[in-house]
Amino acid sequence: MHSTLRLGGALVALVLLLMACAGPGATTAPSATASAAPSAAASEEPTAAPSEPGASPTPTPPPAAEAGTLTLWVDETRAPVLTAIAEQFTADTNVPVAVYQVGFGDIRDRLQLYGPSGEGPDIVIGAHDWLGQLATNGLVEPLDLSAVSDKVDPVALGAFTYDTGEGGQVYGLPYAAEAVALYYNTEMVPTPPATWEELIELATDLQADAGLGLEQAYVLQEKDPYHSYPLLTANGGYIFGKNDDGTYKPDDVGLDSEGGLAYGRMLDQMVKDGLLRAGVNYDTMIQLFTTKKSAMFVTGPWALPQIRESGVPFAVAPIPAGAETARPFVGVQGFMVSAFAPNKELAVSFLTDYVATDTTMQSLFDADPRPSTWVPVAEAIDEADVQAFIQSASNGDPLPAIPEMSAVWTDWTDALDLIFTQAQEPDPALQDAADSIRALIAGS
Repeated sequence: MHSTLRLGGALVALVLLLMACAGPGATTAPSATASAAPSAAASEEPTAAPSEPGASPTPTPPPAAEAGTLTLWVDETRAPVLTAIAEQFTADTNVPVAVYQVGFGDIRDRLQLYGPSGEGPDIVIGAHDWLGQLATNGLVEPLDLSAVSDKVDPVALGAFTYDTGEGGQVYGLPYAAEAVALYYNTEMVPTPPATWEELIELATDLQADAGLGLEQAYVLQEKDPYHSYPLLTANGGYIFGKNDDGTYKPDDVGLDSEGGLAYGRMLDQMVKDGLLRAGVNYDTMIQLFTTKKSAMFVTGPWALPQIRESGVPFAVAPIPAGAETARPFVGVQGFMVSAFAPNKELAVSFLTDYVATDTTMQSLFDADPRPSTWVPVAEAIDEADVQAFIQSASNGDPLPAIPEMSAVWTDWTDALDLIFTQAQEPDPALQDAADSIRALIAGS
């Protein structure tokens, strides 16, 4: 296990002073800061716009970090913000920073491929659920964020906390999160339901009103574990139990717990009552709402542009509660330091002193307005829709980053399919799925 990175202000100052004052014969990196490229399709090779006319595009893989030059691999959305911060860092410290644009979906694989051989970066942007691969394989470094942790949403910080066998440690500085919430048509639903009991009653009444012409008052995609997870937790169910420090226990599968079975029975009854139906996917759900054929559905902030463009009057609210508060899955994005970085101390200084600030976090939000995990920025957001997603995420569970989560999706999806198609009663469907998941985990 790598020791947790922490750098006191005096040591940082000394390191920077020595680097800034390198004398004749010292090895120094170029002073230019590499800037980000324009947007590129995910399937294209990553490029970085040259800092001077005529420079060559960034090859694949992007250049590796070298001692004395801080190197970042980031996606196209965050690259412009990080380039500006890098320029300030260089101006303040005389330490050059290279920011290279890499497709978000490629960063993890390239870090795994090139990091161990010393061909990787110092810092990457990534998702917390990558930790199941990155942390367990020793590819990222634990971080000490105690100096700024009071400004980070605790759910987001928990998402980047991972137990590799020696206790939970933080492996990333979070900056954004996403979770699902309840969209509703404000003409049909003036006040959003606070509980699932209220939602079911309201959906029944709306669907019975022939004048509204609704196909389905409340829409939930069939065989969709991710979107149905809040209903599971609202009934007291869970996927994995948790340790005292919030990390997941893969030997405690709860899909067939008392709450899990209650979740299955509720879905089954909604199908029997005509409130849910098979054959509905994400696109159908959006189409029904934007054509006023439905009044309520649950999904994330990524649907906001489509819903806004449709002109349908809508608002967003927390997911209704059941026996317990509904807890959606929370996906968190953040900054991680490579375990093979040649400039670890400088990387931590860059993150804690230049990225973990109100100004930078606000710029990251402005570049991509998904809910910020930086408390001062989140509290200042005045968009009601975004605030609703922030509130939903604050009640949520980090999407399990543990490798055992890969054993869950198929059997859980199959169980939901059996319930939606009425091919099997909910209890045996979920019990069989849970038994199969346990066997897969035990076999792995």
